[in-house]
Amino acid sequence: MKALVLEHVGALSLRDIPLDAQEANLAPDDVRIKIHTVGICGSDVHYYTHGRIGPFVVDAPMILGHEAAGTVIEVGSAVTHLSVGDRVCMEPGIPDPTSKATRLGLYNVDPAVRFWATPPVHGVLRPTCTHPAAFTFKLPDNVSFAEGAMIEPLAVGVHAATKARIRPGDIAVVLGAGPIGLVTALAAIAAGCARVYVTDIVDQKLAIAGALHSAITPVNVATEAIAKRVSDDTEGWGADVVFEATGSPRAAQGIFEPLCPGGCVVLIGGQSEPILYDAGAAMVREARVENIFRYAHVFPRCLAMLASGAIDVKPLITRTFDFDRSIEAFDLAASAPPSEVKIQIVLPQ
Repeated sequence: MKALVLEHVGALSLRDIPLDAQEANLAPDDVRIKIHTVGICGSDVHYYTHGRIGPFVVDAPMILGHEAAGTVIEVGSAVTHLSVGDRVCMEPGIPDPTSKATRLGLYNVDPAVRFWATPPVHGVLRPTCTHPAAFTFKLPDNVSFAEGAMIEPLAVGVHAATKARIRPGDIAVVLGAGPIGLVTALAAIAAGCARVYVTDIVDQKLAIAGALHSAITPVNVATEAIAKRVSDDTEGWGADVVFEATGSPRAAQGIFEPLCPGGCVVLIGGQSEPILYDAGAAMVREARVENIFRYAHVFPRCLAMLASGAIDVKPLITRTFDFDRSIEAFDLAASAPPSEVKIQIVLPQ
């Protein structure tokens, strides 16, 4: 089938690629899905431009894409909750169902997890895929394919807000106005935050953040210290939660400065190099530090919030390309224009 293939660093092609036996044969608990929409993730772009993320190295041609929605076109004999014609989104990480991590409910950190578009596992920028029905979720009638393909990045933010244990009326700071930072801000508000400060150094990104919700306050940290702003606005107390969504060692250096005593820091941002933080600053606040690796058990919550209107991700979808322009779409994403948040690709139907 024709797919968007990363041949090696800096080289993409649209070409036919053969299916393996697992894809060709539908297992009893699997469904086959016709792919409709796929979002471009920062990890896809990083593999394109660098060829590796940490220990995961692209050493053979690999299909990109893991933020996806589509339509069920075939169901396995044991599948009962999905039918042909259902519009769905898919959780891209498939754990070992018998592993200890999975049995403890921590399937996202199962060392054996197979995750789309993570070497050596192919992604889904292709016409069809097979996937376990247990990790395939029916879209509500009022949720579009484009919104369905946003569930995967939104799940990161919802998982982060869940781990932060947000309480109604909390004040939060999100460091970084990229896609993950913005979905985290929306998730924090939906979880009960009364105010979320979103920081960045690019005014265009901050303008997008400020337009998402009246509870978001954008702060350009190139010209204003976030710790002082939060202190001034909270009578010196600080923020209840700080989300680190940049992956930048420099941004993380002062991560505890805006935090109130007893507050929580949540580390989300993908890291190209180690992040060092001030353990003493954490200690004197008795801060709780949480770490996020993808997500677990949140796709149904994300769908419910989109369906109810509690979260609106449509403003984050800033550009859509047809499948035959996929390479152009990736080149645009790699150039990181500040006016773009989420670029999506729509496949032929």
